Amino acid sequence: MSSIQELAAGLWLGEFSSMIVGKTQAFSDSFVQTVSESMSTTTCGGDADELESCRDEKAAFFLKMLAIAAILIFGVCGVATPLVGKKRRFLRTDSNLFVSAKAFAAGVILATGFVHMLPDAMSALTDACLPKYPWSRFPFSGFFAMMAALVTLLVDFVATQYYERKQEKQSPAVFGDYVDIVTGSEIVSVEVNENSGKVFGEEEGGGMHIVGMHAHAAHHSHNHSHGQEACEGHTKEHTSSHSHSHSHGFGGEDVENNIRHVVVSQVLELGIVSHSIIIGLSLGVSQSPCTIKPLIGALSFHQFFEGFALGGCISQAQFSTFHSTMMACFFAITTPVGIAAGTALASFYNPNSPRALVVEGIFDSVSAGILVYMSLVDLIAADFLSKRMSCNVKLQVASYVALFLGAGLMSSLALWA
Repeated sequence: MSSIQELAAGLWLGEFSSMIVGKTQAFSDSFVQTVSESMSTTTCGGDADELESCRDEKAAFFLKMLAIAAILIFGVCGVATPLVGKKRRFLRTDSNLFVSAKAFAAGVILATGFVHMLPDAMSALTDACLPKYPWSRFPFSGFFAMMAALVTLLVDFVATQYYERKQEKQSPAVFGDYVDIVTGSEIVSVEVNENSGKVFGEEEGGGMHIVGMHAHAAHHSHNHSHGQEACEGHTKEHTSSHSHSHSHGFGGEDVENNIRHVVVSQVLELGIVSHSIIIGLSLGVSQSPCTIKPLIGALSFHQFFEGFALGGCISQAQFSTFHSTMMACFFAITTPVGIAAGTALASFYNPNSPRALVVEGIFDSVSAGILVYMSLVDLIAADFLSKRMSCNVKLQVASYVALFLGAGLMSSLALWA
Protein backbone atom coordinates (compact mmCIF):
# COMPACT_ATOMS: atom_id res chain seq x y z
CA MET A 1 0.00 0.00 0.00
CA SER A 2 2.80 2.37 0.87
CA SER A 3 4.52 1.70 -2.45
CA ILE A 4 1.33 2.58 -4.34
CA GLN A 5 1.05 5.84 -2.37
CA GLU A 6 4.67 6.68 -3.10
CA LEU A 7 4.13 5.97 -6.78
CA ALA A 8 1.03 8.19 -6.88
CA ALA A 9 2.83 10.94 -5.03
CA GLY A 10 5.73 10.69 -7.42
CA LEU A 11 3.44 10.90 -10.43
CA TRP A 12 1.61 13.91 -8.93
CA LEU A 13 4.87 15.71 -8.19
CA GLY A 14 6.11 14.96 -11.69
CA GLU A 15 2.95 16.35 -13.27
CA PHE A 16 3.07 19.42 -10.98
CA SER A 17 6.72 20.11 -11.75
CA SER A 18 6.18 19.67 -15.49
CA MET A 19 3.20 22.05 -15.30
CA ILE A 20 5.31 24.66 -13.46
CA VAL A 21 8.15 24.27 -15.95
CA GLY A 22 5.71 24.57 -18.85
CA LYS A 23 4.11 27.75 -17.50
CA THR A 24 7.51 29.23 -16.70
CA GLN A 25 8.72 28.44 -20.19
CA ALA A 26 5.57 29.95 -21.71
CA PHE A 27 5.95 33.10 -19.61
CA SER A 28 9.62 33.33 -20.50
CA ASP A 29 8.89 32.96 -24.21
CA SER A 30 6.10 35.52 -23.98
CA PHE A 31 8.32 37.93 -22.08
CA VAL A 32 11.18 37.58 -24.57
CA GLN A 33 8.76 38.07 -27.45
CA THR A 34 7.29 41.18 -25.79
CA VAL A 35 10.72 42.65 -25.18
CA SER A 36 11.84 41.92 -28.73
CA GLU A 37 8.67 43.54 -30.13
CA SER A 38 9.15 46.55 -27.86
CA MET A 39 12.76 46.95 -28.97
CA SER A 40 12.04 46.65 -32.69
CA THR A 41 13.41 49.42 -34.90
CA THR A 42 11.01 48.90 -37.81
CA THR A 43 8.63 51.70 -38.74
CA CYS A 44 5.05 51.37 -37.58
CA GLY A 45 2.06 53.59 -37.01
CA GLY A 46 -0.30 55.50 -39.24
CA ASP A 47 1.49 58.83 -39.00
CA ALA A 48 4.40 57.80 -41.21
CA ASP A 49 2.56 58.54 -44.50
CA GLU A 50 1.36 61.89 -43.18
CA LEU A 51 4.90 62.86 -42.17
CA GLU A 52 6.33 61.70 -45.50
CA SER A 53 4.03 64.15 -47.31
CA CYS A 54 5.79 67.04 -45.52
CA ARG A 55 9.28 65.55 -45.68
CA ASP A 56 11.97 67.94 -46.92
CA GLU A 57 15.46 67.21 -45.65
CA LYS A 58 17.09 70.44 -46.87
CA ALA A 59 14.39 72.68 -45.41
CA ALA A 60 14.40 70.62 -42.20
CA PHE A 61 18.18 70.97 -41.87
CA PHE A 62 17.98 74.75 -42.27
CA LEU A 63 15.21 74.94 -39.64
CA LYS A 64 17.27 72.79 -37.26
CA MET A 65 20.21 75.19 -37.52
CA LEU A 66 17.81 78.08 -36.91
CA ALA A 67 16.38 76.20 -33.93
CA ILE A 68 19.85 75.64 -32.44
CA ALA A 69 20.68 79.36 -32.69
CA ALA A 70 17.30 80.58 -31.40
CA ILE A 71 17.07 78.14 -28.48
CA LEU A 72 20.69 78.80 -27.49
CA ILE A 73 20.15 82.58 -27.47
CA PHE A 74 16.89 82.39 -25.52
CA GLY A 75 18.37 79.88 -23.08
CA VAL A 76 21.42 82.04 -22.42
CA CYS A 77 19.25 85.16 -21.98
CA GLY A 78 16.91 83.35 -19.61
CA VAL A 79 19.53 81.83 -17.32
CA ALA A 80 21.79 84.90 -17.42
CA THR A 81 19.11 87.47 -16.54
CA PRO A 82 18.95 86.62 -12.80
CA LEU A 83 22.71 86.06 -12.58
CA VAL A 84 23.71 89.32 -14.25
CA GLY A 85 20.85 91.35 -12.82
CA LYS A 86 21.22 90.24 -9.19
CA LYS A 87 23.28 93.39 -8.52
CA ARG A 88 20.54 95.60 -9.97
CA ARG A 89 17.81 96.65 -7.58
CA PHE A 90 14.84 95.55 -9.72
CA LEU A 91 16.26 92.04 -10.36
CA ARG A 92 17.82 91.27 -7.01
CA THR A 93 16.70 87.95 -5.61
CA ASP A 94 14.92 89.73 -2.75
CA SER A 95 12.95 92.08 -4.99
CA ASN A 96 9.20 91.68 -5.61
CA LEU A 97 9.72 91.69 -9.37
CA PHE A 98 12.09 88.74 -9.13
CA VAL A 99 9.63 86.76 -6.98
CA SER A 100 6.81 87.41 -9.46
CA ALA A 101 8.98 86.50 -12.46
CA LYS A 102 10.08 83.33 -10.70
CA ALA A 103 6.41 82.45 -10.10
CA PHE A 104 5.74 82.88 -13.84
CA ALA A 105 8.69 80.57 -14.63
CA ALA A 106 7.42 78.03 -12.08
CA GLY A 107 4.07 78.01 -13.88
CA VAL A 108 5.86 77.37 -17.17
CA ILE A 109 7.78 74.42 -15.69
CA LEU A 110 4.64 72.98 -14.05
CA ALA A 111 2.73 73.14 -17.35
CA THR A 112 5.70 71.55 -19.12
CA GLY A 113 5.47 68.54 -16.82
CA PHE A 114 1.68 68.13 -16.76
CA VAL A 115 0.61 69.30 -20.23
CA HIS A 116 3.59 68.51 -22.47
CA MET A 117 5.77 65.75 -21.01
CA LEU A 118 3.22 63.48 -19.27
CA PRO A 119 0.67 63.31 -22.13
CA ASP A 120 3.49 62.69 -24.62
CA ALA A 121 4.77 59.87 -22.43
CA MET A 122 1.29 58.37 -22.13
CA SER A 123 0.79 58.58 -25.89
CA ALA A 124 4.15 56.93 -26.59
CA LEU A 125 3.76 54.07 -24.09
CA THR A 126 0.19 53.24 -25.19
CA ASP A 127 0.89 53.45 -28.92
CA ALA A 128 -0.62 50.72 -31.08
CA CYS A 129 2.90 49.80 -32.26
CA LEU A 130 3.77 48.42 -28.83
CA PRO A 131 2.56 45.03 -27.58
CA LYS A 132 -0.69 45.33 -25.60
CA TYR A 133 0.94 43.32 -22.82
CA PRO A 134 2.27 44.93 -20.69
CA TRP A 135 2.17 48.48 -22.14
CA SER A 136 -1.60 48.84 -22.46
CA ARG A 137 -2.42 46.86 -19.30
CA PHE A 138 -0.76 49.23 -16.83
CA PRO A 139 -0.41 53.05 -16.68
CA PHE A 140 3.37 53.06 -16.94
CA SER A 141 3.62 56.78 -17.70
CA GLY A 142 1.99 57.77 -14.40
CA PHE A 143 3.93 55.09 -12.52
CA PHE A 144 7.32 56.25 -13.85
CA ALA A 145 6.41 59.88 -13.14
CA MET A 146 5.40 59.02 -9.57
CA MET A 147 8.58 57.03 -8.94
CA ALA A 148 10.69 59.84 -10.41
CA ALA A 149 9.02 62.34 -8.05
CA LEU A 150 9.65 60.07 -5.04
CA VAL A 151 13.26 59.48 -6.04
CA THR A 152 13.68 63.24 -6.48
CA LEU A 153 12.35 63.69 -2.94
CA LEU A 154 14.92 61.16 -1.71
CA VAL A 155 17.75 62.87 -3.62
CA ASP A 156 16.55 66.23 -2.28
CA PHE A 157 16.63 64.95 1.29
CA VAL A 158 19.97 63.13 1.04
CA ALA A 159 21.66 66.07 -0.71
CA THR A 160 20.37 68.50 1.91
CA GLN A 161 21.68 66.29 4.72
CA TYR A 162 25.04 65.99 2.97
CA TYR A 163 25.47 69.74 2.53
CA GLU A 164 24.36 70.42 6.10
CA ARG A 165 26.98 68.02 7.49
CA LYS A 166 29.59 69.48 5.16
CA GLN A 167 28.70 72.98 6.34
CA GLU A 168 28.96 71.91 9.99
CA LYS A 169 32.45 70.51 9.43
CA GLN A 170 33.66 73.58 7.55
CA SER A 171 32.26 76.13 9.98
CA PRO A 172 34.37 76.40 13.15
CA ALA A 173 32.59 77.15 16.36
CA VAL A 174 32.97 80.86 16.92
CA PHE A 175 31.68 82.20 20.17
CA GLY A 176 31.51 85.89 20.65
CA ASP A 177 28.49 87.93 21.51
CA TYR A 178 27.04 88.04 24.98
CA VAL A 179 23.34 88.45 25.58
CA ASP A 180 21.96 90.19 28.61
CA ILE A 181 18.66 88.75 29.71
CA VAL A 182 16.58 90.27 32.44
CA THR A 183 14.73 87.80 34.64
CA GLY A 184 13.23 89.53 37.56
CA SER A 185 16.06 91.40 39.20
CA GLU A 186 18.78 89.20 37.70
CA ILE A 187 20.76 89.85 34.55
CA VAL A 188 22.15 86.66 33.05
CA SER A 189 25.03 86.82 30.60
CA VAL A 190 24.73 84.16 27.91
CA GLU A 191 27.34 83.29 25.31
CA VAL A 192 26.08 82.78 21.80
CA ASN A 193 27.38 80.71 18.89
CA GLU A 194 27.09 82.99 15.87
CA ASN A 195 27.51 80.25 13.27
CA SER A 196 25.07 77.63 14.49
CA GLY A 197 22.38 79.89 15.90
CA LYS A 198 22.55 78.05 19.25
CA VAL A 199 23.13 79.63 22.58
CA PHE A 200 26.14 78.42 24.50
CA GLY A 201 25.04 75.40 26.47
CA GLU A 202 22.25 74.34 24.15
CA GLU A 203 22.71 70.73 23.06
CA GLU A 204 21.97 69.24 19.68
CA GLY A 205 18.75 67.61 20.80
CA GLY A 206 17.33 70.90 22.00
CA GLY A 207 18.13 70.28 25.66
CA MET A 208 19.92 72.85 27.72
CA HIS A 209 23.13 72.53 29.66
CA ILE A 210 24.62 74.82 32.32
CA VAL A 211 22.55 77.94 31.66
CA GLY A 212 19.16 76.26 31.56
CA MET A 213 15.95 78.14 30.89
CA HIS A 214 17.57 81.55 30.69
CA ALA A 215 19.65 80.48 27.70
CA HIS A 216 16.60 78.82 26.14
CA ALA A 217 14.76 82.11 26.41
CA ALA A 218 17.72 83.86 24.84
CA HIS A 219 17.70 81.39 21.98
CA HIS A 220 14.04 82.09 21.24
CA SER A 221 14.46 85.81 21.62
CA HIS A 222 17.01 85.76 18.82
CA ASN A 223 15.18 83.44 16.44
CA HIS A 224 11.59 84.64 16.55
CA SER A 225 10.26 87.90 15.12
CA HIS A 226 7.36 89.72 16.71
CA GLY A 227 4.12 91.20 15.40
CA GLN A 228 3.96 93.27 12.24
CA GLU A 229 7.72 93.73 12.28
CA ALA A 230 8.07 90.02 11.45
CA CYS A 231 6.26 90.64 8.15
CA GLU A 232 8.68 93.40 7.29
CA GLY A 233 11.64 91.13 7.84
CA HIS A 234 12.90 92.97 10.90
CA THR A 235 13.15 91.79 14.46
CA LYS A 236 11.48 93.95 17.00
CA GLU A 237 13.90 95.77 19.19
CA HIS A 238 12.79 96.21 22.75
CA THR A 239 13.48 99.18 24.95
CA SER A 240 15.40 99.25 28.23
CA SER A 241 17.25 96.10 29.14
CA HIS A 242 15.66 93.97 26.36
CA SER A 243 17.09 96.06 23.56
CA HIS A 244 20.48 94.44 23.71
CA SER A 245 19.13 90.92 23.65
CA HIS A 246 17.35 91.53 20.32
CA SER A 247 20.04 93.46 18.54
CA HIS A 248 22.16 90.50 17.54
CA GLY A 249 21.70 88.53 14.32
CA PHE A 250 22.45 84.97 13.48
CA GLY A 251 23.63 83.36 10.28
CA GLY A 252 22.11 79.94 11.02
CA GLU A 253 18.91 80.53 9.08
CA ASP A 254 20.83 82.06 6.18
CA VAL A 255 23.12 79.03 6.05
CA GLU A 256 20.14 76.67 6.03
CA ASN A 257 18.42 78.64 3.27
CA ASN A 258 21.62 78.69 1.23
CA ILE A 259 21.92 74.90 1.54
CA ARG A 260 18.36 74.51 0.27
CA HIS A 261 19.07 76.79 -2.69
CA VAL A 262 22.20 74.76 -3.54
CA VAL A 263 20.24 71.50 -3.55
CA VAL A 264 17.26 72.96 -5.42
CA SER A 265 19.42 74.46 -8.17
CA GLN A 266 21.28 71.20 -8.77
CA VAL A 267 18.21 68.92 -8.70
CA LEU A 268 16.24 71.34 -10.88
CA GLU A 269 19.06 71.42 -13.43
CA LEU A 270 19.08 67.60 -13.45
CA GLY A 271 15.36 67.51 -14.25
CA ILE A 272 15.56 70.22 -16.90
CA VAL A 273 18.59 68.69 -18.60
CA SER A 274 17.02 65.20 -18.76
CA HIS A 275 13.98 66.36 -20.69
CA SER A 276 15.93 68.92 -22.74
CA ILE A 277 17.99 66.09 -24.23
CA ILE A 278 14.85 64.20 -25.28
CA ILE A 279 13.27 67.35 -26.73
CA GLY A 280 16.44 68.14 -28.66
CA LEU A 281 16.76 64.60 -30.02
CA SER A 282 13.09 64.53 -31.06
CA LEU A 283 13.46 67.77 -32.99
CA GLY A 284 16.83 66.77 -34.45
CA VAL A 285 15.70 63.44 -35.93
CA SER A 286 12.61 64.95 -37.56
CA GLN A 287 12.82 65.58 -41.31
CA SER A 288 9.47 67.34 -41.45
CA PRO A 289 9.41 71.18 -41.57
CA CYS A 290 5.73 70.95 -40.57
CA THR A 291 6.84 69.48 -37.23
CA ILE A 292 9.91 71.65 -36.67
CA LYS A 293 8.44 75.11 -37.36
CA PRO A 294 6.03 75.29 -34.40
CA LEU A 295 8.62 73.71 -32.10
CA ILE A 296 11.14 76.55 -32.62
CA GLY A 297 8.91 79.21 -31.07
CA ALA A 298 7.53 76.93 -28.37
CA LEU A 299 10.95 75.67 -27.27
CA SER A 300 12.48 79.16 -27.33
CA PHE A 301 9.74 80.46 -25.01
CA HIS A 302 10.02 77.39 -22.84
CA GLN A 303 13.81 77.54 -22.69
CA PHE A 304 13.87 81.22 -21.68
CA PHE A 305 11.61 80.83 -18.66
CA GLU A 306 13.08 77.50 -17.58
CA GLY A 307 16.44 79.24 -17.72
CA PHE A 308 15.10 82.15 -15.68
CA ALA A 309 13.85 79.83 -12.94
CA LEU A 310 17.12 77.92 -12.88
CA GLY A 311 19.19 81.11 -12.98
CA GLY A 312 17.21 82.45 -10.03
CA CYS A 313 17.92 79.31 -8.00
CA ILE A 314 21.62 79.46 -8.90
CA SER A 315 21.73 83.14 -7.94
CA GLN A 316 20.08 82.46 -4.58
CA ALA A 317 22.51 79.61 -3.91
CA GLN A 318 25.40 82.10 -4.02
CA PHE A 319 27.78 79.88 -5.97
CA SER A 320 31.13 81.18 -7.10
CA THR A 321 31.18 82.98 -10.45
CA PHE A 322 32.91 80.03 -12.12
CA HIS A 323 30.45 77.48 -10.70
CA SER A 324 27.45 79.62 -11.67
CA THR A 325 28.79 80.12 -15.19
CA MET A 326 29.39 76.39 -15.67
CA MET A 327 25.85 75.48 -14.53
CA ALA A 328 24.36 78.18 -16.75
CA CYS A 329 26.35 77.07 -19.79
CA PHE A 330 25.50 73.41 -19.21
CA PHE A 331 21.80 74.27 -19.21
CA ALA A 332 22.02 76.57 -22.24
CA ILE A 333 23.79 74.10 -24.52
CA THR A 334 21.85 70.94 -23.59
CA THR A 335 18.91 71.34 -25.99
CA PRO A 336 21.08 72.62 -28.91
CA VAL A 337 23.44 69.67 -28.37
CA GLY A 338 20.44 67.34 -28.38
CA ILE A 339 19.25 68.86 -31.67
CA ALA A 340 22.73 68.49 -33.19
CA ALA A 341 22.96 64.86 -32.01
CA GLY A 342 19.49 64.15 -33.40
CA THR A 343 20.47 65.70 -36.74
CA ALA A 344 23.51 63.43 -36.90
CA LEU A 345 21.42 60.36 -35.99
CA ALA A 346 18.53 61.20 -38.33
CA SER A 347 19.85 59.02 -41.15
CA PHE A 348 19.56 55.77 -39.18
CA TYR A 349 17.40 56.63 -36.14
CA ASN A 350 13.73 55.80 -36.62
CA PRO A 351 11.52 57.93 -34.33
CA ASN A 352 8.44 55.89 -35.30
CA SER A 353 9.84 52.56 -34.14
CA PRO A 354 8.68 50.74 -30.98
CA ARG A 355 12.13 51.14 -29.40
CA ALA A 356 12.05 54.91 -29.85
CA LEU A 357 8.53 55.05 -28.41
CA VAL A 358 9.53 53.11 -25.29
CA VAL A 359 12.70 55.12 -24.68
CA GLU A 360 11.02 58.49 -25.24
CA GLY A 361 7.98 57.49 -23.19
CA ILE A 362 10.07 56.47 -20.19
CA PHE A 363 12.29 59.55 -20.36
CA ASP A 364 9.28 61.86 -20.76
CA SER A 365 7.58 60.23 -17.75
CA VAL A 366 10.67 60.57 -15.57
CA SER A 367 11.20 64.17 -16.65
CA ALA A 368 7.54 64.99 -15.95
CA GLY A 369 7.81 63.59 -12.42
CA ILE A 370 10.96 65.56 -11.67
CA LEU A 371 9.61 68.84 -13.10
CA VAL A 372 6.25 68.55 -11.32
CA TYR A 373 7.96 67.84 -7.99
CA MET A 374 10.49 70.66 -8.38
CA SER A 375 7.92 73.22 -9.51
CA LEU A 376 5.39 72.44 -6.78
CA VAL A 377 7.71 71.77 -3.85
CA ASP A 378 10.90 73.75 -4.38
CA LEU A 379 9.65 76.69 -6.45
CA ILE A 380 5.95 77.34 -5.77
CA ALA A 381 5.54 76.10 -2.18
CA ALA A 382 8.87 77.55 -1.05
CA ASP A 383 7.86 81.07 -2.15
CA PHE A 384 4.08 81.06 -1.78
CA LEU A 385 4.08 79.64 1.76
CA SER A 386 6.80 81.98 2.96
CA LYS A 387 6.30 84.65 5.61
CA ARG A 388 7.19 87.34 3.10
CA MET A 389 4.37 86.31 0.76
CA SER A 390 1.76 86.04 3.52
CA CYS A 391 2.55 89.58 4.72
CA ASN A 392 2.46 91.31 1.33
CA VAL A 393 -0.96 91.34 -0.36
CA LYS A 394 0.31 93.08 -3.52
CA LEU A 395 3.06 90.48 -3.91
CA GLN A 396 0.51 87.68 -3.41
CA VAL A 397 -1.75 89.02 -6.16
CA ALA A 398 1.14 89.65 -8.57
CA SER A 399 2.69 86.23 -7.93
CA TYR A 400 -0.57 84.30 -8.35
CA VAL A 401 -1.38 86.16 -11.56
CA ALA A 402 2.14 85.44 -12.84
CA LEU A 403 1.89 81.77 -11.83
CA PHE A 404 -1.43 81.17 -13.61
CA LEU A 405 -0.34 83.25 -16.60
CA GLY A 406 2.86 81.22 -17.02
CA ALA A 407 1.01 77.91 -16.67
CA GLY A 408 -1.73 79.06 -19.05
CA LEU A 409 0.58 80.34 -21.76
CA MET A 410 2.78 77.25 -21.67
CA SER A 411 -0.30 75.02 -21.76
CA SER A 412 -1.69 76.88 -24.77
CA LEU A 413 1.48 76.08 -26.72
CA ALA A 414 0.29 72.45 -26.75
CA LEU A 415 -2.11 73.54 -29.52
CA TRP A 416 0.87 73.95 -31.86
CA ALA A 417 3.66 71.80 -30.37
